[in-house]
Amino acid sequence: MTMPAAASANPLRAGLRLPRTPEGCAVVVFGATGDLTARKLMPALYNLSRERLLPSGFSVVGCARRDWSDEQFRAAMKAAVAQNSREPVQDDIWDSFARELHYVRSDFDDATGYGRLGERLAAQDAAHGASGNRLFYLATPPTAYAEIAHHIGESGLASGGPSGWVRLVVEKPFGRDLASARDLDQSIAKVFRERQIYRIDHYVGKETVQNILVFRFGNGIFEPIWNRRYVDNVQVSVAETVGVEGRGGYYEEAGALRDMVQNHLFQLLALVAMEPVASFQGDAVRDEKAKVFDAVVPVESVDRDTVRGQYVAGAIVGEQVPGYRQESGVSATSRVETYAALRLEIENWRWAGVPFYLRVGKRLPRRATEVAITFKTAPLQLFRNMGGDNPAPNLLVLRIQPDEGISLRFGAKVPGTRSDVRPVNMDFRYGTSFGAGPPEAYERLLLDAMLGDSTLFTRSDAVFAAWSVLTPVLDAWAEGASPLQFYEAGSWGPDRATDLVQRDGRAWHRM
Repeated sequence: MTMPAAASANPLRAGLRLPRTPEGCAVVVFGATGDLTARKLMPALYNLSRERLLPSGFSVVGCARRDWSDEQFRAAMKAAVAQNSREPVQDDIWDSFARELHYVRSDFDDATGYGRLGERLAAQDAAHGASGNRLFYLATPPTAYAEIAHHIGESGLASGGPSGWVRLVVEKPFGRDLASARDLDQSIAKVFRERQIYRIDHYVGKETVQNILVFRFGNGIFEPIWNRRYVDNVQVSVAETVGVEGRGGYYEEAGALRDMVQNHLFQLLALVAMEPVASFQGDAVRDEKAKVFDAVVPVESVDRDTVRGQYVAGAIVGEQVPGYRQESGVSATSRVETYAALRLEIENWRWAGVPFYLRVGKRLPRRATEVAITFKTAPLQLFRNMGGDNPAPNLLVLRIQPDEGISLRFGAKVPGTRSDVRPVNMDFRYGTSFGAGPPEAYERLLLDAMLGDSTLFTRSDAVFAAWSVLTPVLDAWAEGASPLQFYEAGSWGPDRATDLVQRDGRAWHRM
């Protein structure tokens, strides 16, 4: 059965920003020779150019340690776009785009390098007649954020032109815990105001994530039942088949809770749980998301309500893979979690008593990100006394990736003389409903940052509130609470994660 494309009209997009082109600006990418730039940022900018969403007077300045010329930078970026773009490279579009790619070699702590960067930006402003608009993007290790911000301020680059704007895009993770997040915020705040700081979480840029708000607030039939009276539980799940992919050193410092839960999963949690907004202007959405984080009840028993696991050798789709401790850059005695699960509650009028289960793991059987909302069963079990089966609970699944869409499960009578009931699904899929796949998340987020629309970016109070929930968990784990469980690669995680929901009389939704 095909579900009507309830989300096809997109008031979120219309409300957040009208289709328009930003003012001319320079995007300065620190860490321009790194993996993030090659895989995500440059393909996104190229596709914005291909769709004619970039302004005249637009340029990119890459800044990194490698001793490259402009020509070498352009060649490397063309190869990166050819490999990673969702659309093939068209030579005429690329040639026009590449003319505005420039490169400045500098160490991040070299004050003279920021002087050279300023000279290059001034020259481009003069060539384009631009007003000095700057978007600084920190595609670097988090340890460099504060230093780069400091040097941007010291060199005078934070002031932009006489009438220009300056913004700073910061990648996750924003801190390692509550204290470090506050310290980082204070360092950056010495140079940039809160309204200039765009803390990016690419999950929020995904089309299906944005569609959560459209689905809830753009349709009259769902919001009345989106509360504790009708919802039994909510599950937010991110399953990955991959391991650490050569990032063992990073993962040893981060772990699943810092890498995924504090940002990606909490953002999904907030969009599902937030209250309606009067409009999609200004800080309205960010205000409501922050309220959700403030209402999350601190974990009282880390042993009971959290699970941490680490994968050992196993098989993924019939292929043998090593255990985490055998990965490059990982300690042979590592206690870092590659799987994390939590049971949380939100103490407000809408959600009191409804459990929210979050889980994320590497080396699981399939790749999937979804939000599963299970509704309470009908108050009267009519079919049990008629020889039939009572239907499974109604289930709404918001699929974030890889098969973007929404499905709704309900009970229907099986043809025949008996009153047998069987669950059936109504399905909405982006590819079949709209005839095309959604754009990459970074395209939307980069364009919004250039437009000055911060709606989909995280504000500092939300960052601190999320860390306030999770820092005590990290501290308790460091002291030995909720002992590390081992699970075989290719399984759905530790047995203890199953127990986490089964003790409530529930089960994880099968992805």
